[in-house]
Amino acid sequence: MDAQKVDMFIMTNSKFFEGHQLPMIRERLLEMDDSKWVMIQTLQFKDPTTSLIVSLLAGGFGIDRFMIGDTGLGVGKLLTCGGLGIWAIVDWFMIMGATRQKNIEKLQQVLY
Repeated sequence: MDAQKVDMFIMTNSKFFEGHQLPMIRERLLEMDDSKWVMIQTLQFKDPTTSLIVSLLAGGFGIDRFMIGDTGLGVGKLLTCGGLGIWAIVDWFMIMGATRQKNIEKLQQVLY
């Protein structure tokens, strides 16, 4: 694929992934054929900052986990009221990483 397209994708979407994953993403995109480019452009990634805000405001109800697609963990947080508050507080520190992990998994489904 064209290096200019790949660099533009990396620049516009770098906040959705961990910094150490960006070189691997760039390599995979450069190796990929142009037929998958449209699919990659239509992917909707979750914003880690939005996940953090939702976690701070309503994390005890599991809404943050439902939002990123962790339905099982969302139900668990909902039923336990955020693990009596402890799980909700722990998620304040972990939800951004979990969101970025879900984003990379979504991208890898298209790349492989």
